[in-house]
Amino acid sequence: MQLDIYRSIRDISALDWDHWFGGDYPFLRHDFLLGLEDTGCTNEASGWAPHHLVLRDGPDVVGAAPGFLKDHSYGEYVFDWAWADAWQRSGLSYYPKLISAAPFTPASGPKIWCNPVNPEAEAKFCRAVQGFCVEHGLSSWHILFSGSEFQQPSSTLNLNDRATCQFHWVNRNYQSFDDFLQLFSSRKRKNLRKERSHVAAQGITLTTRVGSEILPEDWSFFHYCYQTTYAKRSGHGGYLSREFFTELCPKLGTAPVMVLAFLNEQPVAAALFFQSSDTLYGRYWGCLREYDGLHFEACYYQGIEYCIKHGIQRLDPGAQGEHKIQRGFEPTLTQSHHWVAEAGFQPAIKDFCARDVQQVKAYREEAAKLLPFKEGALADLHSH
Repeated sequence: MQLDIYRSIRDISALDWDHWFGGDYPFLRHDFLLGLEDTGCTNEASGWAPHHLVLRDGPDVVGAAPGFLKDHSYGEYVFDWAWADAWQRSGLSYYPKLISAAPFTPASGPKIWCNPVNPEAEAKFCRAVQGFCVEHGLSSWHILFSGSEFQQPSSTLNLNDRATCQFHWVNRNYQSFDDFLQLFSSRKRKNLRKERSHVAAQGITLTTRVGSEILPEDWSFFHYCYQTTYAKRSGHGGYLSREFFTELCPKLGTAPVMVLAFLNEQPVAAALFFQSSDTLYGRYWGCLREYDGLHFEACYYQGIEYCIKHGIQRLDPGAQGEHKIQRGFEPTLTQSHHWVAEAGFQPAIKDFCARDVQQVKAYREEAAKLLPFKEGALADLHSH
């Protein structure tokens, strides 16, 4: 058994990697990860040093996962700052740590591949990665926004589960946006239609472009929007470089979907999505100035219309945002898995994670009560 560590995705066959991870989840495609490296987004300087993991047993691959060595906790969206503080107060180093994740992307999808013909692959892979962490003095291993790849309980793999609550739109075979709005109570439906009409009343028009339809000047404009929006919100220019948008994204086929807003034929705002076969992922947004209702129109309603038109099952618009509930986005649980090397902290982390999951589940139940739908609307849909 040998665990190989790859400091660049370039050193792993694209054919193998996309076979393991399906090639459909856009943020773990070989070309996407390679583009992050080549455009300077994931490297030692950014604190996202690639350490991709492949476990082999002779010629057979037992398991694989994306890996990044982190010396901070930025860009992850599953918050462990309190853990880092506890380590520091105990005289221990929390960083570096190892994460298996799609960089800067709080979107659920496959993060671990284990050979389906090997019944012990999951246990062997997790033991090997945990052993690597111990050997190299890493505090912990975190699998963020995972899919449902583990067949056995996390506890048998020495992993602790955590959860977050996001708000996703679900396509229940709607034929049009108005068809979706029939689920709403009369007052909520009227409010949403009024919100959409405000955008048109300001003279703003919107268009959606996919893949090669997105022009070089669109990508340049989008980077400017992205950078200025991050600067206003966070005081820095964002995690992604200009080259990510202008050089990598145009090479990703039909995965990128951009909604552009125009006023007097000049672009004033844009929203960027990435699509898989069944999910549209809302990722980034930026505007030159604020317009009433435009954020909701570009990031949510245009995305919903795109999903309905193309038969896409889900719109995942990203982390946080309780304002999404009243617009028909349903509270949805995401999961992550965590292992810590320090035996003295293991009971406390296990207890923290167990309580965390219960609190998030309770929050989800409460949030679901705030949905704008008529009483029994979803139940009626399910009965048909």
